[in-house]
Amino acid sequence: MTVDALDTRILRLLLEQPRTSVREYARILGVARGTLQARLDRLEREGVITGTGPSLSPAALGHPVLAFVHIEVTQGHLDDVGDALAGVPEIVEAFSITGGGDLLARVVGRDNAHLEDVIQKLISLPGVVRTRTEVALRERVPHRLLPLVESLGREAGA
Repeated sequence: MTVDALDTRILRLLLEQPRTSVREYARILGVARGTLQARLDRLEREGVITGTGPSLSPAALGHPVLAFVHIEVTQGHLDDVGDALAGVPEIVEAFSITGGGDLLARVVGRDNAHLEDVIQKLISLPGVVRTRTEVALRERVPHRLLPLVESLGREAGA
């Protein structure tokens, strides 16, 4: 999908002021509310905007330990293991990957002992051959998309 200058301005505003009303966004951007709503609908339909809920902190929810777990899977069991991972609440996201392992899971825990329990649960899943865990020490660059949106805006001439 091509993102034009107005789309970029809309996305920047959504990221910077996520709790503002559509009416207020339209006023700030100097466009009709209907125009803004049509753009938002298209951005959602085309998968650019994937959610509108709040960002939550696992640490503030009592799970300050963050680890990345590489999971090696028996050939032919990738979908089964992926489905099983969805049933483990401490896995906040998982991806199929290339390189060392078949899946990479972002896992949170209450403490190191709890993290070990979660990893043991993963190891016991049918189709899991082995895991390798890397514990995050400190977040250096938080999840962000505004620099990407701004880069797209420069390319679109915004």
